[in-house]
Amino acid sequence: MVPVTTEVVADPGLWFRVENSSAGSTVRRAAERLGNQLGLGANRIADLAIVAAELTSNLVKHAEEGSLLLRPARDSDTAGVEMIAVDAGPGMADLTVSSQDGHSTTGTLGIGLGAIARQASWYDAWSWPGKGTVLAVQVWPSRATPPPAWAAGLTRPITGEQVSGDGHALRVAEGRHQVLVCDGLGHGPLAASATYAALAAFRAAPAGPPAVVVQHLHRSMSHTRGAALAVAELDLSAGVLRYAGLGNIAGAVLGGDGSRRGLVSLPGIAGHQRPVVREYDYPFPPGSRLVMQSDGVVDRWRIEDYPGLTGRSPLVVAATLLRDAGTRRDDACVLVAGMPE
Repeated sequence: MVPVTTEVVADPGLWFRVENSSAGSTVRRAAERLGNQLGLGANRIADLAIVAAELTSNLVKHAEEGSLLLRPARDSDTAGVEMIAVDAGPGMADLTVSSQDGHSTTGTLGIGLGAIARQASWYDAWSWPGKGTVLAVQVWPSRATPPPAWAAGLTRPITGEQVSGDGHALRVAEGRHQVLVCDGLGHGPLAASATYAALAAFRAAPAGPPAVVVQHLHRSMSHTRGAALAVAELDLSAGVLRYAGLGNIAGAVLGGDGSRRGLVSLPGIAGHQRPVVREYDYPFPPGSRLVMQSDGVVDRWRIEDYPGLTGRSPLVVAATLLRDAGTRRDDACVLVAGMPE
């Protein structure tokens, strides 16, 4: 039997509100602790501290409603630290110019973004005047750039909760590139428990098409309160997206021409009763993106309102949509898959 190769994105990380210098110190210390836990080594932890300090300094000095997500990043048997800084303004017209040493809008030395790029193993960003900025940075044991991620997602818990009932995962199973988005019923620990069960079942599922995987998840979650979930498979060689969903997970294919096509999920709750599971195929030509979101994300965003965003990494696209369309009154999750041309 051919082994199943699986990469699961299950660690939701920690969100920090960054509004003053003391919050910046908290983020830096947390990043250093995570780097130590992951065995980055002293030199790379020092680089990580510089990145954390510059990211939080930018949020304090320039941003509105700044926040930062800190979490592990994993690639096969290697681990690094990932930080995503998001804010609601004022944004930058030209990130290339703003990243050059000596460029400043506040009278400082203007070396922040340049320092981030130099210390990071991988770095991506999107910004637009009036739309704010999203900066995604990874620091790995070496400065070598890891392979580009074909999918990425983020979750954020409802205000007042420490854990999110939403979750996401990705895997490559016998050549099948598959992703999962899950929304455990309700909020808090019991919802999170249902989602953790779904993530574990996804990791162990047979290497079949999405409908087979969803049926496996359903059978594996009978001991939980249940969840809405959807599984998608990107067949890039055939230019096809295969999709099977239950409940209120929304999916859409963004075309390279700016088009947006919604995906079909059927009514039902994974883990309860016997839901009808059907799989649907959609065209997925080069340059397309898949966006999946839980119902904690308002489905009224328009990709044309974000010039140049579809040319950025899946992580930056997901972070931008979560920032603008995610509600604070519910757990929220966004996953984006597919690389630009």
